This record gives sequence, C-alpha cells and structure tokens, in this order.
Amino acid sequence: MTDSRPLPRIGRHRLPNRVILAPMAGVTDRPFRALCRRLGAGLVVGEMVTSDPRLWHTRKSRLRMDHRGEPGPRAVQIAGGDAEMLAEAARLNAAMGAEIIDINMGCPAKKVCNKAAGSALLRDEGLVGEILDAVVGAVDIPVTLKIRTGWCAESNNGVRVARLAEAAGIQALAVHGRHRQQRYGGEAEYDTIAAIKAAVDLPVFANGDIDSPEKARRVLDYTGADAVMIGRAAQGNPWLFREIDHYLQHGGRLAPPDDAERASVLRGHLAALHDFYGEYMGVRIARKHLGWYLAGDARFDEAARRALRATFNGLDSAAAQCRFIDELFRHDPAMAPARVARAVTPDGTCAA
Repeated sequence: MTDSRPLPRIGRHRLPNRVILAPMAGVTDRPFRALCRRLGAGLVVGEMVTSDPRLWHTRKSRLRMDHRGEPGPRAVQIAGGDAEMLAEAARLNAAMGAEIIDINMGCPAKKVCNKAAGSALLRDEGLVGEILDAVVGAVDIPVTLKIRTGWCAESNNGVRVARLAEAAGIQALAVHGRHRQQRYGGEAEYDTIAAIKAAVDLPVFANGDIDSPEKARRVLDYTGADAVMIGRAAQGNPWLFREIDHYLQHGGRLAPPDDAERASVLRGHLAALHDFYGEYMGVRIARKHLGWYLAGDARFDEAARRALRATFNGLDSAAAQCRFIDELFRHDPAMAPARVARAVTPDGTCAA
C-alpha cells in the first residue's frame, strides 16, 4: 500500500521521499553522503560535530564540516551539553552554509554521555528545554532533534521530550527506538515512536533496526511516522535507500544491484575516499567500508570474507585497493579469495 500523505517538510525544505540517512560518526562523511544521496536517500545528515569551536581546528573536525559541492539541504548535526555553546555552534555552522541544524540527544557512546551530551541529556528535561530554546533562537534555518526513547527503561520520557521540542520550535524529530542503556543491543521498539507521533504535530522520523523495504513499510504503518531513518543497515548496502523508496511508492521489490553495478559503486566509493582524505588516510578508512560491503555480499561464505578482508587490509595504496575491486569481480566467487590474493600486491603492482 502506498502512502498518500504529503511528503514531510523540514521548514522550507520538502523532502523528495521518506528515506533518510542517519548521522553516524566515522561513517557519514562527504563521500558516503554523496553515494547514499545518489542511490536514493531523500536527506543525508553529516557526522556529529562538537559544539566547542575551540576543537574545530583539528583535521577530523574540518573534514566533518566539509560540505563543499553538496546539494541542499545540507544538514549538520551538533553535540554538546551547554546551551549557549550549542547556540553559537549553530550560528557558526549556518554561516558556513548549513541549511538544517540537527541537535544530537541520541548518541549512546560513553565518551559523549560522560560529557553530559548525546542521550545523557535526556536525564535533564530542564536542560533539554534550555538547549532547544537557545539553538532555535540562534538561527533562522530549521532546527531538528534526534533522540532515543529515554535514558533507561524506567525513564522512557520520549513523549515529554517531544512535546518540549515542539514547544521550542523544532521542525522535525528523529527517534531511535531504544533507550540509551540498550546502546545497540536487543531490538528496537516502535510503541514509543507511535506514542510520540500521536502526541505532537511534527514530522517524526522512525529509526532503529530498519533493514529492508518490508520493515520500513511495517514501521511507517505501525508508528504513523513520516519517514524512516536508516543507519547501520546502510553500511555496505547504500542501495537500500532506493529499494525502500521504490517499495514505499510502488509496493514491489527492485532487483538487487548486479555485479557490474556493485563493482562500479565500490570503485567509485574508494576513489572518493582516497580523494577526500588523501591516500594515506583514505586507504585506511576504506578498509572498514570494504568489510561492510563484503558482509552483505551473499556470493561469499564467512571463511571467504575473512580471507578477502585480510588481503584488503594488507594493502597500503589506492592503486592496490582499486585493483582488488577489479579482481574481486573478475573471478568465480569460490576462487576469488585465492586469486585476488595472488593478483594484488600491497603497492598495487601486478603480481608475477
């Protein structure tokens, strides 16, 4: 069944579909955002950026804030625990071209929560309200919020936080269906997301364990949410966005990408990483992405994946990694691990 409701808006921005890439630290960099957008994500959100401008001089922060050449709307997520610092971070990012500011109150990582940021903020609803008021009042672009259902099972205060968000002028709310103490364990629940959607007149984006077109449809139907937000399920499977969008619009499954497209996407993603980070860092960051791609490749069993990852992780040049991709799709899957290992040398030259 298709969804006849109008597509969600974030301020003046109407999304082209109901599938959004979640912000993920260490994952949703500019190359990955561009790839997911090309493969059907209606909105992509950048990696979490600290609200402390004194830390923005680091190479990591500069790269996280690099949105050059990206089409709009450019969404930047900020994290911190001080209302005025978050407001200033919002102003500075807006001045640098951000078109949507997203506030992180959902990250469960210890290093974030220990600084009274991320999902730790959900324990202090007074501070939540202060932060939301300060950030919304600081900029004239839309401000959105990402939360969890609460801090723990005994403090499932997502509905109250959602009402605070609506009162403060937040333009859209993404909800991960776990409380902080679950981190990413167990299963996401959608009852709280449904209750939040019923309690506020805001676009609500459902997040957590949505890993197929059918699951996306079920979650939207169950919660009444306006869109789904995809996180870990997109790692190694950026085609998921177009597959979900097609299913939501037409009710049928798209054919999975063939080997030629998979090879082309992998080569393009690696080349973008090498270009964006430089060869030294790009080669190293590419290793985790290749691991995710292999994890979702049904042509290989786990033993073959381990062998292929070991070969790829031993490569130390962009040329070697690109040659690996060429060889990976050149051979019968059963023979690929041994033949790739023989064909690729760490510096990318042809093996004898």
